[in-house]
Amino acid sequence: MDKTLICIGGGELRTKETLKIDEYIANKAKQHAGEKRAYGLFIPTASHDSMPYFNSFRKTYTSVFDIKADVALTVYGEMSLPKLEEKFSKADFLYVGGGDTVYMLEHWKKTGLLELVRDAYERGVMICGLSAGAICWFEKMYTDSQSVSEGEEYSVYPGLNWVKGIISPHYGLRALDFNKIISYNNTDAIGLEDCSAIEIRNGEIVRSLSCGGNAYWLHVNGGEVTKELIRPLIEL
Repeated sequence: MDKTLICIGGGELRTKETLKIDEYIANKAKQHAGEKRAYGLFIPTASHDSMPYFNSFRKTYTSVFDIKADVALTVYGEMSLPKLEEKFSKADFLYVGGGDTVYMLEHWKKTGLLELVRDAYERGVMICGLSAGAICWFEKMYTDSQSVSEGEEYSVYPGLNWVKGIISPHYGLRALDFNKIISYNNTDAIGLEDCSAIEIRNGEIVRSLSCGGNAYWLHVNGGEVTKELIRPLIEL
């Protein structure tokens, strides 16, 4: 069973900035669902279970694409593990929202949610995410964390290491600082601009998606950083 991640660099779900990428995800979810109505499970841990964020997800995926939208709430202890397991068992895709990436991973490990996410991934359930939900799967991720630095500092933190390499979301806004870090460490990386995404199958990037932004391979040579578009590129 193929293991698929779709990682979106950024953009406002609420204002439908990423709508074309969402449509791509919705079509793949419907293929997975077959004859039944597709079911998408939103995981808003990084935003401390923001319900307005879930409502934005529902307004896009249900109102526009006719996918049943559900939510996994764990931050305030609303849902029991058996109830969460039932939701995960029905999902045709997971969508992990943005926010505090480091807090999200710590919370997932503490509550057992990480095992449910991992099991879904191993079963071939497509996992999608934006910003925090895009970078957490990687070996290393460039992010800030309120739990570590009160949101004032961007730094490199360890991710889940399901995909090798280092990645930054919102690359258009963070390019200068991120380029300095990878240049200093002499390591290549991935930069995802807002309104761009990459599709990863079995740990390997197979394509990039764009509804206005670009996804880049970042190469370091002699201290200089050069950008290369991740191809094949699908412009949506």
